[in-house]
Amino acid sequence: MRFKRKIFRGLLKAQRFGRFIFTTSFLYTHSLCAQEAPIINIEDLDFLKKLTQTVLDSARVRSGEAMPAPFGMNKTGGTLIRPGGRATYPAFWIRDYVMSLETGFVTADEQKHMLLLTAATQCDQTRITKGGGMIPYGAIADHILADNRMPVYFAGTYDVNEQGTHEFGFFPPYCDQFYFIRMAKHYMAATGDWAVLDKVINGTTLADRLEIAFRVPPARTGTHIVHSIEAYRAVDFGFRDAIHITGDLLYPSLLKYEAALELSAIFKKKNNPAKAAQYETIAARLKSAIPKIFTDAGGMLRASTGKSGQKDVWGTALAIYLKILSGKAAEKAAVVLSGAYATGTLAYKGGIRHVLTTDDFSSTTAWEGAIPGAPLNQYQNGAYWHTPVGWVACAIGLVDQQNARKLVKEYIAELRATDFRKGGQYAGPLECFHPPSYTRGPVYLTSVSCPYIVLNALVKKH
Repeated sequence: MRFKRKIFRGLLKAQRFGRFIFTTSFLYTHSLCAQEAPIINIEDLDFLKKLTQTVLDSARVRSGEAMPAPFGMNKTGGTLIRPGGRATYPAFWIRDYVMSLETGFVTADEQKHMLLLTAATQCDQTRITKGGGMIPYGAIADHILADNRMPVYFAGTYDVNEQGTHEFGFFPPYCDQFYFIRMAKHYMAATGDWAVLDKVINGTTLADRLEIAFRVPPARTGTHIVHSIEAYRAVDFGFRDAIHITGDLLYPSLLKYEAALELSAIFKKKNNPAKAAQYETIAARLKSAIPKIFTDAGGMLRASTGKSGQKDVWGTALAIYLKILSGKAAEKAAVVLSGAYATGTLAYKGGIRHVLTTDDFSSTTAWEGAIPGAPLNQYQNGAYWHTPVGWVACAIGLVDQQNARKLVKEYIAELRATDFRKGGQYAGPLECFHPPSYTRGPVYLTSVSCPYIVLNALVKKH
């Protein structure tokens, strides 16, 4: 069951940021760290590309094909891309799929099918679950069952009647609404099919559905920062749905910033300058507010201002990648990450922790709010993940090219050692792992797709 779950040597020379425009993205740019030379060599990048392609193909379930037992077959009418191959996660997860789109390995027809399926399962009426949770109007599913097209809006279950309990929040995860917008953006930019915005799906156009989704996660007036309290708590980001996090929330606010830029570009394309300006303003306010609200004294960004408000490795690295943290602020955070890498508190075999080992909440848990099913050093509560290594290496590269290259080399070495293409006893890329023997999730897609997107872009830039 898925429940998505120091002192640095010497003076560090400041290095500027670079920018790269993805060929399939809108005319706004992701920010990429300037590198003296690529932090991955061509041979390793080619290996990563081929492995990513193979993992993604293993994750495909075409129409009429069987899902992992006992979940029937894909009856959605088109291809679905699961979070990985083998018996990994027998449904369609929105966020994992969208996080892999910029690989360029998903066809236009596949993209359109999954976009329209997601839109069609958007919640059309606010309702209360059996467990006491609320599914708000406009919510996007956490995952969609393939054999009956039924949406499940909460983590932790495949049962549509048992979803929405305290353990995984009384409100659906905040991230999927923003990933839905990215899904649409990517499809339209890649195909030129802007007419899909006017397509009516269950009585509502896709363009309207995107705006409705954007407004589902609760937010602060003025800053637009995503916010949660215990009584209406939701998973902030599906890669830590086993963690209770409350207050102002960093990670979904980063995703909201991206989504606001994407909506601005959409409405520019629709010749609606007023709405384009509205979303551009929201993005600007988020970009200004995020460093002010979440930066700690050492320069890292905290996950929240409430429960589990610890320094957030993934969120800090992503904020640097998006240039929400820039200039001296980015360098200060990068010094912390690079120093933590050098002292062994950040990474293991190229995998990245959510929280530095030095920032564990206690001797029994990495996060303050980990659920009982995620003990210390397992899953999202202290295990190591390859998903964010591209963002982290990019951030470290701002201040120490050698450390960045070493981290990437360790990552590639672990992929080569565990490569599932070598036979059934191999299961890599893994979802997460921890020494001496803990592993979870065979043939896991974002463990290669997310780093490939970043590292490939860096090489192209050079």
